[in-house]
Amino acid sequence: MAEKAPAQATFLWEGTDKRGARAKGEIQSSNAAQAKAELRRQGINPLKVKAKPKPLFGGRGKAITPKDIAIFTRQLATMLSSGVPLVQAFDIIGRGHEKASMRDLVLAIKADVEGGIALAEALRKHPAYFDSLTCNLVHAGEQAGILDSLLDKIATYKEKTEAIKGKIKKAMFYPTAVIIAAFIITAILLIFVIPQFKEMFTSFGAELPALTLMVMAMSDYFVSYWWAIFGGLGAFIYGFSQLKKRSKVFSEALQRLSLTFPVIGAILTKASIARFARTLSTMFAAGVPLVEAMDSVAGAVGNVVYSTAVTKMRDEVSTGQSLQAAMTQSGVFPNMVCQMVAIGEEAGSIDTMLAKVADFYEEEVDNAVDGLSSLLEPLIMAFLGAVIGGLVIAMYLPIFKMGQVV
Repeated sequence: MAEKAPAQATFLWEGTDKRGARAKGEIQSSNAAQAKAELRRQGINPLKVKAKPKPLFGGRGKAITPKDIAIFTRQLATMLSSGVPLVQAFDIIGRGHEKASMRDLVLAIKADVEGGIALAEALRKHPAYFDSLTCNLVHAGEQAGILDSLLDKIATYKEKTEAIKGKIKKAMFYPTAVIIAAFIITAILLIFVIPQFKEMFTSFGAELPALTLMVMAMSDYFVSYWWAIFGGLGAFIYGFSQLKKRSKVFSEALQRLSLTFPVIGAILTKASIARFARTLSTMFAAGVPLVEAMDSVAGAVGNVVYSTAVTKMRDEVSTGQSLQAAMTQSGVFPNMVCQMVAIGEEAGSIDTMLAKVADFYEEEVDNAVDGLSSLLEPLIMAFLGAVIGGLVIAMYLPIFKMGQVV
């Protein structure tokens, strides 16, 4: 497997140019030493180079989201196709945007373009918002003189990608929210309500049912150790999120494991196939060579299993193997997808076939999420009924028994 290029970061620099004049700016590099070396190659004597602490526009107002970038791309594509000059389009979009951080970003890109920088290079200055796939496609559009057409394809790609991400989040959010709500309600009952019943039952001096005794014991534990329970739960969630963010091994293991989950695994698999097909279709339509396109595809599929498979496929395709054969050997793509690609290769229309595959799997994800929601609703209601209802029944059982005695 070919080694991945080191991650790029943004560095702020100050120095002097060839004439000795003070200058400053930003540069993309993997580390400060390489940034200094690149500046020297450009004829700049770097006096100070430091990593940019955070995205330039994330701290003013609301943070910029991928959805904001998708809408911006669609607006820019529409204006350019309508004959609006590029700089004027930036001015209209930027000044009319309701989000201050997004307005600053658009106007900063406009200033770079007005200064003579190519749009692709202006976008590369903001890697937190514009990935390499977008920048490469914009560069191809500028070189071929079809920027409006490629921006339209990028906008469609981003809209489809955000839509499928939204579906995945929807599938995960509903059960998670219900479980959290059930835990909070249960904790409130155990800490505040059940102790009141316990005092009343103690004054009766009667023998209590086993279910009531068990719930009262749980209540005693929550009352005594609520700080440890909530603190431990918070520490676990924080530790899990940090480990997932900082440990590549843990994150990749989690991604592999997620594909084996019942129902959810099938949705994630279909989503990865849809992203693969949509990204590769967009790159093909833009005229990007297959081997070069596979690099962007590997980073866009959203799961390490498919990312690893695509990287291996790229190496095989670079040696002359057909894309369909490489996909079949990977073992992670359904036969239907492989056959569609084979037909596309024979007909010279791989981009069209991949677009059809993407449409099909995006619809499959949509249907699967709707089906999952329909399946979970009765199960979640039954779960809530069993938990909350069980606590209520446990507290009223002694009262019912006393009524029978009377």
